[in-house]
Order: sequence, then C-alpha cells, then structure tokens
Amino acid sequence: MVLAEAGVRQESDRLRIAIVDDDPLFRETLTENLKEAEFAVEAFDGAEPFFGWLGDGGEADLVLLDWRMPEVNGIEVLRRLRDDGLEVPVIFLTVLSEQIYEEAALHSGAVDFVEKSRSFAILRKRIDLILEGVKSPAINGAEEEADSRRLGELELKLDSSRAFWKGQRVNLSLTEFKLVQLMVERAGQDVTYRELYDLVHGRGFVAGSGPDGYRANVRTFMKRIRQKFRELDAEFDEIENYPGFGYRWRQPA
Repeated sequence: MVLAEAGVRQESDRLRIAIVDDDPLFRETLTENLKEAEFAVEAFDGAEPFFGWLGDGGEADLVLLDWRMPEVNGIEVLRRLRDDGLEVPVIFLTVLSEQIYEEAALHSGAVDFVEKSRSFAILRKRIDLILEGVKSPAINGAEEEADSRRLGELELKLDSSRAFWKGQRVNLSLTEFKLVQLMVERAGQDVTYRELYDLVHGRGFVAGSGPDGYRANVRTFMKRIRQKFRELDAEFDEIENYPGFGYRWRQPA
C-alpha cells in the first residue's frame, strides 16, 4: 500500500524520492519537508509495499531507507535492490549512530548514512550532493570525448556515471564514482581525506568519533572501490594511500 504520494506526477522534471520507514510520524514529517523542497515523493511503511510499487513500474531517483523495520530490515531491502539489479542511490536514515552501522551500510552499497536527529537542512544538502552528480573539468592528461573521459585503462562515462576498467564495467555506486572521478581529475596528486569526505557528505560535516573520525568513513569507501576493481583485475593498484593524509590515483607513465 502506498501511504503518501507527493508532487505532481506529470511534472517529470521533479526528482523522485522514495521513503521506506515504519515510523508514521517521521515518515509524514519527512514527506512534507521534501514536498516543500519540490521533490516528488512516494512513502511506504515497509519493504513489501515498496517492492510491490517497484514491481508495478514505480521508479525513484533516490531511496531514503530506515535501518530498523519489522519483518524486513533496511539492510535486507538494500541487498534485495542490488540483487534485482537496481542501482538507485540509497541513504540510510537511522537512530543508530555507532560507526559499525555506518560501515555496514556503506559496505552493503548505500551512498550515505544520516542520523534521524540531524536537521532536514543537513539531509537536504546530502540529497543534493548525491543527485546533482559531479560537473568537473577535463581529466589532466586524459583523452576526451563528448561525455567520456579516459586515463590509461580507465574510462569514465560522465553522462551515466559509469566506470570501465580494461573495457569491463566496474559496478560503482554513484558516490564511489564521484570519488574515483575526483582522484582521476587530479591524477598523480594527493587528495586529502577531508576533500574526499566533503565530496560525499558536504563541507564541514563530521562523522565518527573525534575530530578526525571522518577518515574511517573515507577508508571504508576506498576499500570497497579497490575491491570492485580487483574483482576485474587482481593486480589493480592505481589507488595509493598516504596514511594520515589521503589518497591519489596513479598518473600513467
């Protein structure tokens, strides 16, 4: 059962957000905030109504997903989405603030993890960062095509946020693609933990314990990105780490 439908459906220019959360008050409040921000919204009280809607042809540009729900929790919803081949970006909304939950969400393919106690302004910024994509200059030293960039064995399709390594598709999430693109734009140069984190979460936001807690978040992303490349090429070593500072993408010789 669809619990709320916001936005005028014939206005196809509106970005579509699906909310999956069993808390009716939170769901209603978030729906109204998103409506006022001119998003089209579909809201569901659990996994089965959500997947039923998808099965009937429903589409979303972004999913806001509660972690704790009865019967089917958020992690299971995300895994089912990915198993079904749906790469829609997912942001977890949760009262669970421990870093272990954030890392589990990112490892499962979520693009972000936001505590429910955060203001809507924070969430809106994170949504905008994820949906707007990255508009960037040409890669230093790379061959250029209209919507494609090449650097060594890597090809980035900017119009679809798809990456290819030695001609094979690398199954990166939108956030992972952004991080790779930033490093590749500055191939051969160091990119700080803070720069990489700000690309994902927005400037000035801090997660994790202590003033440098954001570094663990970045390391989680990089570990997952490397793993995806190495699934295609066991000798992949283009991403270098400088402990305490950041990462760099190797400049081809």
